[in-house]
Amino acid sequence: MIRIAELKLPLSALEYHPENHTEYLPEAQLRRLVAQRLGITADAIDLVHVHKRSFDARKAELLAVYIVDVSLVDASAEAALLAQFADHSHVNPTPDMSWTPVGNAPSHMEHRPVVVGFGPCGIFAALILAQMGFKPIVLERGKQVRERTKDTWRLWRKRELSPESNVQFGEGGAGTFSDGKLYSQIKDPRYLGRKVMQEFVTYGAPPEIMYVAHPHIGTFKLVKVVEGIREEIIRLGGEIRFEQRVTNVHVADQGDERRVTALDVLDHQTAQTYTLPAEHVVMALGHSARDTFAMFYERGVYMEAKPFSVGFRIEHPQSVIDKARWGKYAGHPLLGAADYKLVHHAQNGRAVYSFCMCPGGTVVAATSEPERVVTNGMSQYSRAERNANAGMVCAIEPSDYPQDAKSFAWAFDGQTYGVENQAPGSYHPLSGVVFQRQLESQAYLLGGRNYNAPGQLVGDFVAGQDSADVGSVPPSYKPGITWGSLHHALPAFAIEAMREALPAFGKKIRGYDMTDAVLTGVETRTSSPVKIARGADFQSVNTRGLYPAGEGASYAGGILSAGVDGIKVGEAVACAILGVDVPSSGVRNSGGMA
Repeated sequence: MIRIAELKLPLSALEYHPENHTEYLPEAQLRRLVAQRLGITADAIDLVHVHKRSFDARKAELLAVYIVDVSLVDASAEAALLAQFADHSHVNPTPDMSWTPVGNAPSHMEHRPVVVGFGPCGIFAALILAQMGFKPIVLERGKQVRERTKDTWRLWRKRELSPESNVQFGEGGAGTFSDGKLYSQIKDPRYLGRKVMQEFVTYGAPPEIMYVAHPHIGTFKLVKVVEGIREEIIRLGGEIRFEQRVTNVHVADQGDERRVTALDVLDHQTAQTYTLPAEHVVMALGHSARDTFAMFYERGVYMEAKPFSVGFRIEHPQSVIDKARWGKYAGHPLLGAADYKLVHHAQNGRAVYSFCMCPGGTVVAATSEPERVVTNGMSQYSRAERNANAGMVCAIEPSDYPQDAKSFAWAFDGQTYGVENQAPGSYHPLSGVVFQRQLESQAYLLGGRNYNAPGQLVGDFVAGQDSADVGSVPPSYKPGITWGSLHHALPAFAIEAMREALPAFGKKIRGYDMTDAVLTGVETRTSSPVKIARGADFQSVNTRGLYPAGEGASYAGGILSAGVDGIKVGEAVACAILGVDVPSSGVRNSGGMA
């Protein structure tokens, strides 16, 4: 097949039926454009398959931009056409995007592979292991997704937090209560992201996620997808144990190596702890498993403090963003709710940027620890809520984190984890956790000690004055907002950089710095505060059999990249058991479509 990029059509050429949410792809027009591009007749074309569709709003006439895969009636003529267009950047062979298992499980294994965590990374690690016959055991500290949803709503409606079942912990991971975004900037030469998307569609995601430029599912649809994949893993012989928290990793010295031999697991349903023998353990923890990070540190698993970002959620009327992004086309049903991506480099050297933008969504309470406030954003598939929201965050470095024993003892119930012996100029691996907890506890105090979040209007924030009440933009955060000042919610350098960034963003998106836009604090879970280092074989650099994976280990950042990493790590586990090489991350050969 032949892949052709940059085929453009005016928005008016596209057909959409809002009554059944159906987009009819402009096959006739695309055939005409393909024929023109290749210099052939339309009758010579057998099939035109849309690989990707995006929109270009940079000119007066908004354009739909397509990448298509084309087959010819005479398939033998494709090679000659490709040779003719060898120097054309927009005409290339269609790459092979299929996924091939690395092998099949042996008839006997002493210990089944274990996957810890059932967010996107753990889900796909378990799924591909199950598809290859390895029958993984999955340990998830939280509850099944529908029970977890009830617990999450209990915090939002009644201010009652369940520390083991919330936005961060439970089936589906933190991505379940988000926009369900399925795009990423990771390099993906093996097209593993395609495998993730295909599985989502198989279990109920909308088929258009396979071709729209910025696909998303939304929380309610993602719930059904997660349940479907869970049932498939079980059907293939896997086992999924909910409310099971790993409390200890047994590590034994074997020659020159440290190896995992077993896990201690607390069953929250019985309050009993049991030991599970294990030789291959995927740790797909998520970015909020702070107790597990601390346990790893105690067991000598190598990890490092890493940069992340902190800030607030900012809310605008979605109509303001639509008009700024789409102009006269705002409101067109095919365009939907507009998103944005912004960055500003402040004079104090800090970068401020938008993060996890949720069009037509809500700001949600996302804490997983008592007496702490954390914000996040969420959208449903329809993206039909009144407000747009995004994280507006400032990049921070390990040099910004506390490195003193008093701060560690406060954050870890008296434990200092040897920070007092830290070498000068180095950063304790758990210092980012201390910093997060400081900010989240301060937000809890500023919010009124009842899980309200502290809030401020953008105009007041820039002017350095308190906010007394809501303006024209009603905040969406539940349980509620306590109005005042966010000046003490973040370090001074972050406040300074963000005050500078808001007017700069207003020049890029008209209305962004509107006086009544709402800031809600604090956003601290942008990424993991630690990196659990691994080698080329995906195993911990100093603990064999332990496979740090996904967002918690700092190898992913979002649903799609976490799913891709889960596939890679699942393959690595299979290869270790089978005694074969881990698949290369290089570019795949060209060939037929999957």
